[in-house]
Parts: sequence; structure tokens; C-alpha cells
Amino acid sequence: MDTQTTYREIIKQVILKYAQFRPSHGDIRLDPIFDETREHYGLMQVGWSQGKRIRVNLIYITIKNNKIYIEYDGIETGITTDLVNAGIPKENIVLAFYPPEMRQQTEFAVN
Repeated sequence: MDTQTTYREIIKQVILKYAQFRPSHGDIRLDPIFDETREHYGLMQVGWSQGKRIRVNLIYITIKNNKIYIEYDGIETGITTDLVNAGIPKENIVLAFYPPEMRQQTEFAVN
């Protein structure tokens, strides 16, 4: 299996793990979103709570040039830790939610 395929499978497994959790309040579901053609992966929280519509993006990840770009991470413990623990090297993970000049101060890839 090539690197991009391996990364894709790891990302999907991690997102599916989080999709199993259920919020403690409201009628809310967690919907995994996998677009393998464009290499976009996410997890949405959708439903109703206390009479209000809930639509929250919890995770948004893209794969570009054999690197994983964490565009948004709304997971309390951080999805990045899960990806590293699954075997993805830190130098292949970009914390894209930080401006490029701040990424240099992390132990992860800049681009």
C-alpha cells in the first residue's frame, strides 16, 4: 500500500472511532464525511439540542502531496495525537489551523 492510501485508511479509522461517540445532550448524531477523490475527510455534529439546530464541524483534514493537513481539530484531546499514535510521522502532518509562520514553532511539518 502506498503512503497516501495508508494515510487515507488511518484517517478514516480515527474519524470512525470518534463517530461512535454520542453527545450527552440533545438529539445529535455524528456524521463522518469521506471524499477520497478530493482527499477531504471530516466529522460533522448534526441535530437538535434545547430547541436549537446544531451543525458543527468537529474535524476537517485534507491530504496533499503525501502530507496530512489538519485544517480544523475540534476534538478535546486532539486528533493529531491519534494520527501520530497510528504511525504517521510528525514531519508528514501540517497543523494548517496555525498560520505558516507559527508552524515553524511546532514539532510538525510547516508545509
